[in-house]
Amino acid sequence: MTSRARRLGGWAVLLAAALVCGLGAWSYDRARQDRSLSYAKARDTALAQGKRHLTVLNSLDGTDAARVDAGLRSWLDASTDPLRDELERTAKDDARTLTKAGDTARGEVTSAALTALDERTGTAELIATVDVEVTGRTGAPGTQRKRFEATLARTADGWKVEALTAIGTGGER
Repeated sequence: MTSRARRLGGWAVLLAAALVCGLGAWSYDRARQDRSLSYAKARDTALAQGKRHLTVLNSLDGTDAARVDAGLRSWLDASTDPLRDELERTAKDDARTLTKAGDTARGEVTSAALTALDERTGTAELIATVDVEVTGRTGAPGTQRKRFEATLARTADGWKVEALTAIGTGGER
């Protein structure tokens, strides 16, 4: 092979490598700007945070006043707007009632899905099934299965529960 042929071969390999790098960079840039990818990330974030907050809103340690107060504070942290306002308004009565009962509830979201997401307005609708394990002084321990519809709102601290509605087994509310 002549020296000239080797040089041309080297340039061809270099040109092919540059072309592959350029195509890779172009593909990466298109993927970063893909709106469906951005929407999927927002959906996944709203779903994960909504599930976490529903778990919090269905959990409370009622064994003493300090734990009840901490639980009620975590409820406030998981909520926003009308739901938070309602929880703040009833906090003193709730604390008294929950401390007196002494029950402990531990919620676990077993299934959840977003039924709507509007990135522009920062709202989402979530449906979920929550198993709540209840133990305490007022009755026999057991697990209750609950279904909820929640409206989520995007806040500076992430997605929070704005409204929460229990759904009956026949779809009634």
